[in-house]
Amino acid sequence: MAKLTASYKLNEEQLAAIKQLVPEVFKDNRLDFNSLYEALSDYTGDDDENDIEQYGLSWPGKRTAKRAAAIPHLGTLVPVPGDGIDEETTRNIYIEGDNLEILKIIRKAYAGRVKMIYIDPPYNTGNDFIYDDNFTESVESFQKRTGQIDGNGVKMTTNNRSDGRFHSKWCSMMYPRLRLARDFLTNDGVMFISIDDNEVAQLRKICDEIFGEENFVACLNWNTKKAAQGMTTQNMIVDNHEYVLVYAKESSMFKFLGIDRDENNGFSNPDNDPRGLWKRQYLQRLGQGLPKREVKDPETGHIYTFETPYTQEKINRWIEEKRILFPKNVSQYPARKEFLSEYENKQQLVTYLGLFATKATTEKLYSLFNNEKVFNNPKPETLITFLIRATTKKEDLVLDFFSGSATAAHGVMQINAEDGSNRKFILVQLQEEVTNDNKAAYDFLINEKKNLNICEIGKERIRRAGKKIKEDAGLNTGNLDTGFKVFRLAPSNYKAWENYKGTDVKQLEELFKEDSLKPVWKEENLLCEVMLLEGFPLDSNIETLPHFKKNKVKKISSDFHENTLFVCFDKEIHKETVETLNLSDKDRFICLDSAVDDKSKIRLEDKNLIKTL
Repeated sequence: MAKLTASYKLNEEQLAAIKQLVPEVFKDNRLDFNSLYEALSDYTGDDDENDIEQYGLSWPGKRTAKRAAAIPHLGTLVPVPGDGIDEETTRNIYIEGDNLEILKIIRKAYAGRVKMIYIDPPYNTGNDFIYDDNFTESVESFQKRTGQIDGNGVKMTTNNRSDGRFHSKWCSMMYPRLRLARDFLTNDGVMFISIDDNEVAQLRKICDEIFGEENFVACLNWNTKKAAQGMTTQNMIVDNHEYVLVYAKESSMFKFLGIDRDENNGFSNPDNDPRGLWKRQYLQRLGQGLPKREVKDPETGHIYTFETPYTQEKINRWIEEKRILFPKNVSQYPARKEFLSEYENKQQLVTYLGLFATKATTEKLYSLFNNEKVFNNPKPETLITFLIRATTKKEDLVLDFFSGSATAAHGVMQINAEDGSNRKFILVQLQEEVTNDNKAAYDFLINEKKNLNICEIGKERIRRAGKKIKEDAGLNTGNLDTGFKVFRLAPSNYKAWENYKGTDVKQLEELFKEDSLKPVWKEENLLCEVMLLEGFPLDSNIETLPHFKKNKVKKISSDFHENTLFVCFDKEIHKETVETLNLSDKDRFICLDSAVDDKSKIRLEDKNLIKTL
């Protein structure tokens, strides 16, 4: 019979793959690194292993940063009912807390499920906060040390350029989060990371190591403003661009969907041609040794001579179809109308994305908050929607674990409203304190009687943006999902194991007999933790089954899973309940260990259908 524990392994799949390829490197079911080195190395001479020079980015603390991704999580997520919108039907998720811990908690449920990840991490300008990760403390002591009133945040510190580890701290913060993020992507999935010049070089080397250099797709760049008049700089040069690094899970399987061709791509219809939007395509091609054609304008009689790849028959047919545009000056050359409707494919992307003016989109965002500047430097919604359109389809999942102003959620809802799709989002945000330094945000939260952290503003943006999108769509909203559920990082419901230092064997045996759960737990919180430990997503369908008369049994199912969970946290499981259970080999029944008698355990465990807490 399986015991359900709060376990976490980053490299479980990798270890299984290694064992399949080279089973001899496992001793007592543990990986022996010396044996692995000998098995896979072409040369195992006497050289000191530490003297071998390797290409890559290194910094003080990198080894600790690598280990950070594999250290087990100590917390869980708890639902915050009433904080979201349409909580009974929505598939969208908003999570409050440290993203490193949260990525570990939700990894089993969402590994290989996310089509697109977009993040806008701190840019490390010398004033931005960084996450002060401490991986050796318990959740409780960590909360006490950091002074977080609600116990769910992570202490923030500045990272001044005068600090000798200015870049090292930032790299150590990013590395484990990116290492975990890769596991969430589908095989054809993609990750976008917004960044500026301060850390773009370091970030690219880190991503080359984690994703593989062969999975680098592009470094996109975009303008943040049209001009920089009136700005004084030290070196007479003004930065007006930022970057988006693009990495695929597997580059051979990923490709952009392309850009829809419209009036923004040079198409127009100035003569109201009933055939729709068109643009000019000149017929002449110089310097290619092409044949010369003579073309006569049937209305003026003017003759134009030029080199072109097109046959005389094709040009004559275009003239009959009134698709040729003849210039008034015979020294110039004709063009043909190329209609938008003729294109079967979309336009390819280019690495320079152009202007996504932050001012205009910021003004649009602030209009949701009565023109108050509640966010500092939010990313343009148009940039995010552009990336979502170019990479995701109608049922895809989008993840942003540095959600900040919740632009990704706004973008997903906007695109869904436009094309009638059902993309879903998961947002994760640290509960960064809002102080009076940002007076507009501070006053807004005080007036709304909300907690003074950035999550409250992000959630409010989703509420207001969703309402505005539905109003603009009118009666055509259909099944548009503008809701979201809220979850918050919290200590696990499981007791933390404390090493026994005594010598009394009986006392040690008693430790193993103790209840694995803490004395006080809430059913809805424990249910959420069990779901995640079993790999069920946070939007799983949960229903209480009415045909169980003596116990409250809940059924958990998801379109992510073939199997189903039946969960009961009652203090006693009645025999009638066990007899009523009709489980397939893919179903599991989960209950308290003390709630079921030995006879019922034997009956269920024969088919490996029971797990206990």
